[in-house]
Amino acid sequence: METPNDNFKSGFIALVGKPNAGKSTLLNQIMGQPIAGVSFKPQTTRRRQLGILTTDEYQMIFTDTPGLNNAKDKLSQFINNEVRFALEDADVLLFIADISKQLDELDHELSSLIKEKRSTQKVILVFNKSDLVGPGQASQNKQAFQALFPEDPAIEISARTGKGVAKLVEKVHFLLPVGPEYYPTDQITEDFERDIAAELIRAAAMENLDDELPYSIAAQVDEYKERENDMLYIHGIIYVEREAQKGIVVGKKGMMIRKISTEARLAIEEMTKNKVFLDLQVKTQKDWKNDPAFLSRIGLAGAGNNA
Repeated sequence: METPNDNFKSGFIALVGKPNAGKSTLLNQIMGQPIAGVSFKPQTTRRRQLGILTTDEYQMIFTDTPGLNNAKDKLSQFINNEVRFALEDADVLLFIADISKQLDELDHELSSLIKEKRSTQKVILVFNKSDLVGPGQASQNKQAFQALFPEDPAIEISARTGKGVAKLVEKVHFLLPVGPEYYPTDQITEDFERDIAAELIRAAAMENLDDELPYSIAAQVDEYKERENDMLYIHGIIYVEREAQKGIVVGKKGMMIRKISTEARLAIEEMTKNKVFLDLQVKTQKDWKNDPAFLSRIGLAGAGNNA
């Protein structure tokens, strides 16, 4: 595709950080609409997801990456590989630091990985969740994170409220190389709407279920079609690992599955700008995190490869 003008800039920007640092919230804030599933529980994101922001001056291709985690199964190995691939592909790396919490081992591990993979990539240290911490604690935590990248610029934001996000986009624009439009002007993501819908269903389930159960959940949309009066009909499946977990997801008299369905439907309607009829089913898929065929079926192709 031809470059629109000599000063047009473009490039890939990886959002990296530990689980629950606010990467998906930031991507949705930048894009002005939900394209990434968000939950207050960590590990909502399991695969790379693109957000494409195009203006007359630039095309920014943001990659929302999963949080680096301690790999215990094939799913976790796949998640960590997704982070590594994103680091290698990016022109700019946004290291998302949750300054409401102290620096920990995963932050150190991720910064080491960035330094190991980094060649020409620019890094911006993004201090997120500035609205959740007092100035004294924020200052102390910011200094600790800045010590990981002492030569790189930093900016304080709140992905949740949008504070500082416009300035962050300006900083990214400044660092991008001159380049072409990689995607059509009106395209905002590489994912199909049915895949985003599945992620929004899973995020709603994670948000409403307690303890370890959210990490035993996978979601798939197996029917997605427009019916009369512009109504979208979506049939989704929530998978759990054990038969006993089905009852928890359904809830007493079906109350939990209705709550999950309502929250997911509202998020999908906001994404599609359509009325949605969402029909959810709960199924058991034993030990799915270690089942490569199943992981591939739900869009996590290549899970478990150590490449």
